[in-house]
Amino acid sequence: MKTLNLSFKGSLGKGHVLKINYANDQLDESTVRAAMQKIVDSKLFGKDDDVLYIRPASAKYVTTTDEIIFKEAQPQA
Repeated sequence: MKTLNLSFKGSLGKGHVLKINYANDQLDESTVRAAMQKIVDSKLFGKDDDVLYIRPASAKYVTTTDEIIFKEAQPQA
């Protein structure tokens, strides 16, 4: 599975990551930067006195793979 990880700096200096599943994997830098800036401008995300997304820091696609060790067979009815 591929996710889009958007990293931001918060108002208290901590890093925060917004992970988006099923994102378009053909986005270019300018499109992602513009979307991240809209998130920052909205000021929708906060916790206590921290505004979580105050400045875009980075963006990357992360691909994870499942490695099945074993899987039990389904019982026959």
